[in-house]
Amino acid sequence: MTKKEISIQFLKYSASGQSRIAFELFVSQQFKHHNPFFKADPDSLIVAMEENAKLFPEKRIEILRALEDENLVSIHSYVKLFPTHVGIALIHIFRFEENKIVELWDFGQAVPEDMINENGMF
Repeated sequence: MTKKEISIQFLKYSASGQSRIAFELFVSQQFKHHNPFFKADPDSLIVAMEENAKLFPEKRIEILRALEDENLVSIHSYVKLFPTHVGIALIHIFRFEENKIVELWDFGQAVPEDMINENGMF
């Protein structure tokens, strides 16, 4: 499995409420997370992902772009928390060591109801 494929599977498991499986399969013991709204340890992120999946059981993630460059993978995705939700644009950056995720950055932006840019966000 390529690093790009691992990253995509990690996000799909996590979005579906299976973050513990995602971490067991794909994440290093030296994992670090960079998001100002969560503690940096894996357990805090696992619990947050599980709680989010329970809160939004119809959540769907659509992978739009996936780029791999040596030990880095970047994923651009579109997440809808429920069918009528306008969605969130997300970018995840993964850093790998020995085919395991050791570092993760994630950035999100809500899709606005009214967009000025005629090209949209995607």
